[in-house]
Amino acid sequence: MPSRPIRFFHRGQMVEVHDAPPTRTVLQWLREDARCTGTKEGCAEGDCGACTVIVGEPARGGGLSLHAVNACIRFLPTLHGKALFTVEDVTAAGGVPAPGQPLHPVQQALVDCHGSQCGFCTPGFVMSLTACYERHAGRKRRPTRQQLADELAGNLCRCTGYRPILDAGQRMFDLPPKRLPTDQAAAALAALPRGAFEYAAPSDVVPGRRDRFFAPRTLAQLARLRVAHPQARLLAGATDIGLWVNKQFRDLGDIVYVGEVAELKRIAVRDGVLSIGAAASLEDAWAALAQRAPMLTEAWLRFASPPIRHAGTMGGNVANGSPIGDSAPVLIALDAQLLLRRGEHTRRLPLAEFYVDYMVNRLEPGEFVQAVEVPLSAFDATLRAYKISKRFDSDISAVFAVLRLQLDGDVVRDARVVFGGMAAIVKRAAATERAIVGQRWDEAAVERACAALASDFKPLTDLRASAAYRLAVAGGLLRRYWLETRPQAALPPQAVNVWAREPMGVSR
Repeated sequence: MPSRPIRFFHRGQMVEVHDAPPTRTVLQWLREDARCTGTKEGCAEGDCGACTVIVGEPARGGGLSLHAVNACIRFLPTLHGKALFTVEDVTAAGGVPAPGQPLHPVQQALVDCHGSQCGFCTPGFVMSLTACYERHAGRKRRPTRQQLADELAGNLCRCTGYRPILDAGQRMFDLPPKRLPTDQAAAALAALPRGAFEYAAPSDVVPGRRDRFFAPRTLAQLARLRVAHPQARLLAGATDIGLWVNKQFRDLGDIVYVGEVAELKRIAVRDGVLSIGAAASLEDAWAALAQRAPMLTEAWLRFASPPIRHAGTMGGNVANGSPIGDSAPVLIALDAQLLLRRGEHTRRLPLAEFYVDYMVNRLEPGEFVQAVEVPLSAFDATLRAYKISKRFDSDISAVFAVLRLQLDGDVVRDARVVFGGMAAIVKRAAATERAIVGQRWDEAAVERACAALASDFKPLTDLRASAAYRLAVAGGLLRRYWLETRPQAALPPQAVNVWAREPMGVSR
């Protein structure tokens, strides 16, 4: 297939880019090429939110599906066939409101509520609030203050403080409405051909190289590409790979982007299994899990930030294999299997057997993760997930524990005790499980389990926690789980979680 220019909707018109490296970020293009400097660069790793923009994808049935994402780790070719909205679109033509022209309700609310001081982070807050505003405008229900706080978990403020910004989030719905030009964008995008896309920058952009960006549209196309280019880098949300480029200055070579394969985005229940396509967003995947196990809601909302969860995928998080990724402990505790594919051949592998060593897995050359499959029966047991990190929102786990017990009366029939952050890979605590299976679920069993942790794990000491702290915390989480699930006088949620007094919630 011949290379085509990257085409997307921006500032009221279709834009063509034909001379950018495949790993040029949306933020770089905005600031350096389009001269739209309202979007800022802070951390260049998707953590601070100063670069937040809104990406609109054509939705089934018409219109656009809007999501806030981080421009600093989004590669420009992934915008092909989509719409890009920035703070300039929220303001006015040219980025400066004409005299007497009213501000957008998000911006006016920030003015009214004194929600900005230095202003560096403000464009990111504007875009996150605008994404929320677009979803709720015209509805009778508004997001609660806690839901607004969840929406802004990916935006850091060091000057104003969050109270006036949250005030503005509530105030914006009281002002005269104003919407993004989504109908115009959808109409323009509808004229684009929807087949597979291939892009390669001219050879003079990266001297001596002509890296290609492949974006297949079907699962069969992806399988053929993966076999034909087994050394190509598979790309989903770039929430980790983007840092390889920004922070480590790594060359990725050829890229195969999975974000356009509709079959990989599907989440469905069939034959007693919840199947989560490998390219389903983290937001959608966690929502599907939490719907069946509400105790996972906090783990869902504390997994990075909304912009990261909108871009990243659970399949990518699992395939990445980081020992501090929060998806794998939950899925292993739920006895998840991976559906792996190479060409026309598929095989299934328990996730608990997928990891070999640090960042090493059992994928064969040319093979990829097609889906994560969770048996519905696993949701019947008593499940808890506990995240320990220095910062509550949008932080990496020092320890992540997932515990799932099946009880016959007061006897443990089966157990899954899984930890992240305790070893080079996410894994089950085999000795700990043996210490309680077949035993009465009482305090003595818990103490035996805690003692067994030292034979299951030899954690390391790093900037997030010491080895001794990790072992102590792991034991503490086992005791907390017992207090919440003991047969007599189990502690209610409000006794162990401050959020039970003001429920966390997602504004969807």
